[in-house]
Amino acid sequence: MKLKELLTDNYNAAEWEAKGYELPRFDIKAVRKNTYENPTWVHFGGGNIFRAFPAALLNDALNTGKYDRGVIVAETFDDEVIDKAYAPYDNLSLLVSLQSSGTIEKKVIASVTEALKADPQFEDWNRLTEIFRKPSLQMISFTITEKGYGYNEEDLARGLSPVFALGKVTALLHERFKAGRLPLTVQSMDNCSHNGSKVQAGVFAYAERWAKDGLVAQEFVDYLKDESKVSFPWSMIDKITPRPHEKVKALLAADGFEDNDYIETARHTFTAPFVNAEETQYLVIEDNYTNGRPPLNLGGVLYTTRETVDKVETMKVTTCLNPLHTAMAIYGCLLGYDLISAEIADADIRAFVQKIGYIEAMPVVVDPGVLNPYEFIGAFINKRLPNPFMPDTPQRIAMDTSQKLPIRFGETIKKYISRGLDRSNLVLIPLVLAGYARYLKGVDDAGKPFTPSPDPLLEELQSIVSPLEIGREHQDFGCLRKLFSRKDVFGLDLYEAGLGEQIEGMVKKLYAGKGAVRATLHRYVSER
Repeated sequence: MKLKELLTDNYNAAEWEAKGYELPRFDIKAVRKNTYENPTWVHFGGGNIFRAFPAALLNDALNTGKYDRGVIVAETFDDEVIDKAYAPYDNLSLLVSLQSSGTIEKKVIASVTEALKADPQFEDWNRLTEIFRKPSLQMISFTITEKGYGYNEEDLARGLSPVFALGKVTALLHERFKAGRLPLTVQSMDNCSHNGSKVQAGVFAYAERWAKDGLVAQEFVDYLKDESKVSFPWSMIDKITPRPHEKVKALLAADGFEDNDYIETARHTFTAPFVNAEETQYLVIEDNYTNGRPPLNLGGVLYTTRETVDKVETMKVTTCLNPLHTAMAIYGCLLGYDLISAEIADADIRAFVQKIGYIEAMPVVVDPGVLNPYEFIGAFINKRLPNPFMPDTPQRIAMDTSQKLPIRFGETIKKYISRGLDRSNLVLIPLVLAGYARYLKGVDDAGKPFTPSPDPLLEELQSIVSPLEIGREHQDFGCLRKLFSRKDVFGLDLYEAGLGEQIEGMVKKLYAGKGAVRATLHRYVSER
């Protein structure tokens, strides 16, 4: 069984379906022809998240029979992805959805009609230029990570031959401008705050510099800034697509599916002809399009206002997901866990994150209306965290914790204060912050040293707690005032917030000796 068989007229569909493979229900060749002639969507970034999510959403839309155009992928960073993950399989791929039950679902993704290298050194650039000059083009989108939106003075000065992704995109937008100031939407699908504005800032920077240097007309800048011509909507995306999993490779091989080799490029992109991804996913997009859009709502995208997208992101980051992750990271490291899926099976940890979300954070949650906060937390705790295929670790999540605490917990505490809510309701969130003072010591609950995860403030904060010793009676915990008054770390002075002394008391218990972390966590969670 090979993917390219599906483009022949005599493949054995019954064999694929008998082994649990969902096949495309649309005419692949017709969709490719329609898209080549009148493309509507170009996506920049051919990595795993694209194939597992945006491309799969379009595949679902095509399966309804209500749409007939695919997506053209363009790779700006790693040319080998096109050569090794797309070309050998004629742009087909397999999406393996990893269920929390431990089972998998398999779906062939055939919505990608072309895969192009987005760089002028390749012939593909001429095809991209042709596409950008087509009136039918409605949207370009991105999954290139937040780093992909960067630019610097050197690249701005290169003129119309930039190296960075947004410079190349701006050059292509200039082609669209020259073709008659044709409308287009520039849509980020990356997991970063206010992502549309980040793309917009980069595009404007290139265009304005080129206009200043006399390389393009000022009218090009005016075109980009005309919201009736070019829009930059915000979105919130959430889906985990880890590296190809050994267990998935073995399951596919047992089926007789031959396209299961691992691919690693010279730039250390890890991929395969298959993509494994968690089952839960969210994509909420600001519905602000200047030339129409592909009907991704048929695949499950939620289209709404910019304000609502912002509320969804705030709900996720400050209440319903990110804070729970950080709580698990701190205590997972202290309790010796090295897998999130194993940690969530711990009764104390499970109750810990449930009660943080449902009891302490929920009174200040931002309800976006399009997603239910209670259901969002429920899916996170009951489906996403226990997934045995997700090889995520507390140690990875604990990276840069000092940079995360102000948003993930400081904002909740601030809202309690500004709204006049009863701060005695805050018990387990203070316990997270107390746990951080214990985590900084780099000794787990069994007394075994561990290396805290990388963090720009790690050494500085560790020096604050260095006078403290685990298991020593009658020691002076006065150094904690220097830590918990740090507004840059916690978002506010925790003593001014009326929580400093409470947290100090928790730290004393956590430092009592071996087993103190477990005992303290169990006590507070049980009493809560």
